[in-house]
Amino acid sequence: MAHLENLVLCRESQVSTLQSLFGERHHFSFPSIFIYGHTASGKTYVTQTLLKTLELPHVFVNCVECFTLRLLLEQILNKLNHLSSSEDACPTHITCETFNDFVRLFKQVTKAESLKDQTVYIVLDKAEYLRDMEANLLPGFLRLQELTDRNVTVILLSEIVWEKFRPNTGCFEPFVLYFPDYSIGNLQKILSHDHPPEYSADFYAAYINILLGVFYTVCRDLKELRHLAVLNFPKYCEPVVKGEASERDTRKLWRNVEPHLKKAMQTVYLREISSSQWEKIQKDDTDPGQLKGLSAYTHVELPYYSKFILIAAYLASYNPARTDKRFFLKHHGKIKKTNFLKKHEKTSNHLLGPKPFPLDRLLAILYSIVDSRVAATANIFSQITSLVTLQLLTLVGHDDQLDGPKYKCTVSLDFIRAIASFNL
Repeated sequence: MAHLENLVLCRESQVSTLQSLFGERHHFSFPSIFIYGHTASGKTYVTQTLLKTLELPHVFVNCVECFTLRLLLEQILNKLNHLSSSEDACPTHITCETFNDFVRLFKQVTKAESLKDQTVYIVLDKAEYLRDMEANLLPGFLRLQELTDRNVTVILLSEIVWEKFRPNTGCFEPFVLYFPDYSIGNLQKILSHDHPPEYSADFYAAYINILLGVFYTVCRDLKELRHLAVLNFPKYCEPVVKGEASERDTRKLWRNVEPHLKKAMQTVYLREISSSQWEKIQKDDTDPGQLKGLSAYTHVELPYYSKFILIAAYLASYNPARTDKRFFLKHHGKIKKTNFLKKHEKTSNHLLGPKPFPLDRLLAILYSIVDSRVAATANIFSQITSLVTLQLLTLVGHDDQLDGPKYKCTVSLDFIRAIASFNL
């Protein structure tokens, strides 16, 4: 399996575990496997690559796309029907309304010779969306092998732990497999593997080492880092292309790419500008603020309370919690200003980056900066969730922690100023 090791880097343990669970093609595999880990930890890629490389019959379904029970069940059945039919035959479309019908139709589809005497794998990505569907759906998938009496394994891929899935009624416990985050060494190895053929591997590895030195503390998402590596590499090798430096002159190459990496730091996760716009910035050495769009803060449209929530989040991220009483209460008592400044004026909070803050503190600051009386309604909480979805806020804690969820504000001071002056 040397070819498989070259395709799947830094996931040898997980691949070995999955291969042992799959066993031989004709063996009955484990009825259900639950794979979880943070985003961009290789869950989907490893599973798909392993199934394709071993040429195992499988169907892959994203539960975000199949947002209703009927769409989900019909897509699974029709993909299986396509696998079982010959290339010349045109498979008929299967309709399915309930899970009982799904079990009956699944037995019929898997009778085909191409699926007989071998394990069929059903991969459900973003499986956390199954919890919002019918109550019998998740227990049914976990016991699909038992209900259909067929050699089938259901693989659930999710970003949350199994304890958040477990139904109240008794259900079959899946085999749980965890995909940990990539370490900096793993990221170095994976990103260096993508080096362009016209440059040496050592040259590109040195560039990746510089990139991770800048971004690893704020971003550990492999997809985002790979995107940043592709966008900024032309500027890094520009002196080499012009003949002004050699591949080993890392100091000169660093000086050339450093200001562009600082600009890219402002757009991590936000995708404020497109790749073509970013290439134009690098080519013309223009300021990203000169571009029209979100990066110029001229079209920032948010709901009314979302603007105040974002301002409150920024204040909570960059101001210590001990200053809340001083800043947001009218009668806070006397504070010795001279002693306070002498103790805390050494380092700017903006240089240290945003700090996490609890939800209670965010709401307390929100109530103090909004003129009208605000109630903690579902509308307020949904707008906080929307800001997390838009990646203007980052969720750094979870509801199952004792101190509740914690957040960070990811926007810059210019963004907050634009909201405060232009939109309120």
